[in-house]
Amino acid sequence: MKLTITCGIDWAEDHHDVALVDETGKLVAKQRIKDDADGFRRLPALLAEAGDCAEGPIPVAVETARGLVFAGLRTTGRKVYSINPMAVARYRERHRSARAKSDHADAMTLADVLRTDTDVHRPLPADSELVRAIAVPARAQQDTVCNRAPIRSPRKAEGHH
Repeated sequence: MKLTITCGIDWAEDHHDVALVDETGKLVAKQRIKDDADGFRRLPALLAEAGDCAEGPIPVAVETARGLVFAGLRTTGRKVYSINPMAVARYRERHRSARAKSDHADAMTLADVLRTDTDVHRPLPADSELVRAIAVPARAQQDTVCNRAPIRSPRKAEGHH
């Protein structure tokens, strides 16, 4: 299956690098977005500028399937592919002379994986309504646990050891 535009998103804790490539592998657009509501608003705008529409949504490849932007992508109905990081590393080694990792280069690599090898990867299955209903509170709970300040022992706070 030949795709006109493909998107790759390299995930990081607080931001994501997005790359869009055309059918020849030429970079069409790139952008760094935050993993927040503003980042999720900016991503569809970037995709729309490249020709994304309801009849022909641009497929997206990601390494890490977590975070707000990823969760938002899952709700758009587009095909989202989670590509194993080891496969991305091997693909990068095969196609780039420099072995150094860069977020932008990895975003382009992810887009290229879809451009050239879509037929050997499967999109993630669509979430059912029940899964979507559970995912929101589960993510909120996970964020609460991850962002919780460490609890200090009262004895240490008083200077007792």
